[in-house]
Amino acid sequence: MPDDAILIREIETPGGRRFGHATLNAPASLNALTLAMIDALAPQVERWAADPSIVGVVLDGAGEKAFCAGGDVAALTRAIKATAPGEVPSAAADFFEREYRLDHRLHTFGKPVLCWGHGFVMGGGIGLMAGASHRVVTERSRLAMPEIGIGLYPDVGGSWFLNRMPGRIGLFLALTGAPLNAADARFAGLADVIIAQSDKPLVLAALAGAEWSGDRAADAAQLSRLLAPFARAGDASASPLRRHLELIDTLIGADTLADIDRRLRASVEHADPWLAAAATSYAMGSPSSAAIAHEVLRRARHRSLAEVFRLEYQLSIGCCMHPDFAEGVRALLIDKDRKPQWSPATLAAVTPAWIDAHFAPRFAGAHPLADLR
Repeated sequence: MPDDAILIREIETPGGRRFGHATLNAPASLNALTLAMIDALAPQVERWAADPSIVGVVLDGAGEKAFCAGGDVAALTRAIKATAPGEVPSAAADFFEREYRLDHRLHTFGKPVLCWGHGFVMGGGIGLMAGASHRVVTERSRLAMPEIGIGLYPDVGGSWFLNRMPGRIGLFLALTGAPLNAADARFAGLADVIIAQSDKPLVLAALAGAEWSGDRAADAAQLSRLLAPFARAGDASASPLRRHLELIDTLIGADTLADIDRRLRASVEHADPWLAAAATSYAMGSPSSAAIAHEVLRRARHRSLAEVFRLEYQLSIGCCMHPDFAEGVRALLIDKDRKPQWSPATLAAVTPAWIDAHFAPRFAGAHPLADLR
């Protein structure tokens, strides 16, 4: 990792208090999150948390294409292939533990966090953004949790925030990886405000020019007031997710995954291109991923955020021990033939024992995330 893959600055304000400002600075990879980037950002977040003169944090990405297009899954795949069968890849265990710690810390950070989610925000990028107190999307924001296409599932707290979306949207997004625009993100609860990307310098200037008290609640309210004049009015018609809410609820339903599978596959020829594309992504995705995504949302429904991260840690390591994750990354990102050979090849062949094996703990002693609260 280049030494400047995370840019750290501070924003001075008139009262002598400051905002920390961290920028993911790997635009060539769409700011894909590596373990080295996590290890650079996490301790800085802790330093800002402990510094009483720091009243908040701004988190953004370099370049005009992405805030963060996800985690560095190609590196995880290389680690899986370099590890003896039956052994946990140490690089994967380290990555998931430290990524989830950082995500959890942002959720529980005792000061306002402004995340500027411009461009692509996917997978691990959504994990960072979801924990911020103030989440901005722009006219060019495109969010997704497309893990079903690489043999994974929506992690980074997805089992927590997907369960809190309107209707049955959360499971629909987990199964289809459907892309979301800014209006979709607001409707789903992944964003708080839509602001033009061209207004970003004005927002940062307003932040630098304001007086901040150091009181978390007061400063959070002030940040909301500061963003309000820049906010674009919502347009319900601009959100395919909102427009199709009733149909999505019907497609997903409250019954078995086999029934959902049948309805989604029947929708690949739907007249609406957005919905047809979502159904096609499901049909082409990993059957194991569909099954474990369905199951983890069920298991996580009444768990705390910390419990969800512990559950996801076990499941993510389990995905590294099964074939579809490495195969999906190979097909999509390495060989790029887009012809993954899923194993099992059909949902009917995915057994309850196969699903349970993904959740099995693979560590000695206490859970690596036992201390999260």
